[in-house]
Amino acid sequence: MIDPIVATRPPRLDPRPVPHRIGLIALATDHTTEVDFARILAPAGVGIYVNRIPFANPVTPETLRAMEADLAEGAALILPGEDLDAVVYGCTSASVCIGDGAVRAQVARGKPGCPVVTPISGTLNGLRAMGARRISVLTPYLVETTRPMAAMFEAEGFAIARLTCLAMADDRDMARIALDDLVDLAREATDPASEATFISCTAVRAASVIDRIEAATGRPALSSNHAAAWEVARRIGIAQALAPGHLMTLGLPA
Repeated sequence: MIDPIVATRPPRLDPRPVPHRIGLIALATDHTTEVDFARILAPAGVGIYVNRIPFANPVTPETLRAMEADLAEGAALILPGEDLDAVVYGCTSASVCIGDGAVRAQVARGKPGCPVVTPISGTLNGLRAMGARRISVLTPYLVETTRPMAAMFEAEGFAIARLTCLAMADDRDMARIALDDLVDLAREATDPASEATFISCTAVRAASVIDRIEAATGRPALSSNHAAAWEVARRIGIAQALAPGHLMTLGLPA
């Protein structure tokens, strides 16, 4: 057996393997968020480092709130001991049911000092960047899971012109909604008086057809993953449009 030769010098090390690195806390059942983030952000030099936390269907306020206890450890296990440019929590309805502030506090326990982005923060910032105050909302959720989201938008000063839910209970089924149907459903869910349309849920594949949804509704549209990817890009200093859609042309609101 040949003996290895030890190199005469160690290799030089770059500061990072990629220019930007973000953490993503995904649900154990999620089919969509990693795919959307890789498609939108990776071409701009963003490394997406994922940890999954337990989640048990059905999607109800009770099962969503149960994830709060796992958020801190979920964040801490993403590149332990190394800095991240941001951490994203990949669940819209849980951000509402737990509370966006509580989500941020738990993630900050695991990654102190790291900016936290949620689909809700991305959506609220996106709507404000668009100047949209009267909106239409489409969710895949049950009625009892949709109601807290409507209350959150109203508490944030938005008027909901039309609120539509698909009464689905399993996020794995939400990820399988046919794209053509999703475009049609968004069109049907959009009130003519609204200034923008929001399609909720990180499981739903709306980010991949956001341009088709805008064409079908005749107004700006944003979805959970589309808005979260936009916000995290702006937070880490990427200013260019990374995907189709009006939102991707805008900066963060002041």
